[in-house]
Amino acid sequence: MRVNSPIAPGLLRQMTARRILEVLGRGPASRADLVRETGISAPTVSKAVVSLIAAGLLEEADLTRTLGRPGRQVRLARQSTQVIGVELDVAVGRVLVAGLDGTPVETEAGEPAGPTLFSVPSTYDAMIDRLVEVLRPHVTQDDVNVLGVGISTPGLIDRSTQRVLLSPNLPWLNDAYLARDLEQRLDVDCYLIQEANALCYAERAYGRAQGVSHFALLDGTTGLGLGVMQNDVPIYGHRGLAGEIGHITVDPEGRLCGCGNRGCLETLATDSSLLAAISEAVGRTLSMAEALELSNDPPPAVRAAIDRGATYFSVALAAVVNLFDPGALFVHSRWLSECPGFFETVVEQARQRALGPTIDGCRIERASGTKVQGAVAGVLRRVLDAVGPST
Repeated sequence: MRVNSPIAPGLLRQMTARRILEVLGRGPASRADLVRETGISAPTVSKAVVSLIAAGLLEEADLTRTLGRPGRQVRLARQSTQVIGVELDVAVGRVLVAGLDGTPVETEAGEPAGPTLFSVPSTYDAMIDRLVEVLRPHVTQDDVNVLGVGISTPGLIDRSTQRVLLSPNLPWLNDAYLARDLEQRLDVDCYLIQEANALCYAERAYGRAQGVSHFALLDGTTGLGLGVMQNDVPIYGHRGLAGEIGHITVDPEGRLCGCGNRGCLETLATDSSLLAAISEAVGRTLSMAEALELSNDPPPAVRAAIDRGATYFSVALAAVVNLFDPGALFVHSRWLSECPGFFETVVEQARQRALGPTIDGCRIERASGTKVQGAVAGVLRRVLDAVGPST
């Protein structure tokens, strides 16, 4: 993704512009408010606001009354400039269009629009065609400038080249340059965001990690992914491949994993693996809703599958706590959110397995953000980075 800075060269001007955008990320403000919040002089703030409005990053808001006299507020652009988030998953994808404050665009009725769902094809060419089909109406509006498309993507992604190196759950993405190919078709900047990192961005921007600089997020849905934030910066590793906790072998003779190995933690501690185990226990393929309903009063074989799943989920949580010493650990899992008592059981077992001093300093909570929100938040971070460095 090639986002160019809309601010004239000059480090101080760019740092000022970014600081103003960061403050406005908390909500609209007057120029006087910006002076107080940033500690930057009024003339400098005024010049930066003018530049940011001209660049389409800010919009004038309605008149509001402040102490003494009316003051015109400014806000991050919502209508003239937007970004798009895309979530790719095994069967269903999602698209969310938002302003630069992360607020979803409004429907004709004035309500925030929710994500648009689309079916995910099983071949790469069909996937490109489908994404072009669902994105083109948004990126070709005459009166809207789309700054970028962030795409939450499962698997290993080389951050420098944006090549998908390995995607066990969407294997047709292997060796693909999805962002580059979409840019060529849509003529808009696109950027891949590994899905666990997307969830970190979502939780930090919109969820329970607001104000938390050191945290980890475990994604236990289709696969088992891990994102870690330290000092508000994701831990990417050398090529952006850090966090693949799901492919630690815990049962060498276990189930075949999509990566080609057997007994990966991902085959034992995810929503999809637990659903497969319960389906096997009852002798037929169940939907997630059916499995969750069955968990209310499970027969012995299903109870055993649930208990085994809880054990391995707790192993995953304890490993994250021992390895990274996070101040908070958020868990993204439908099973942990909806199965009665399952979350509490997993946390209790994790506390027994982890090192006492480490887990005593870590709160464990259900995550509240989504991957498509994370795709939006991730592309917004790219926009900020293009404006200038953080102070």
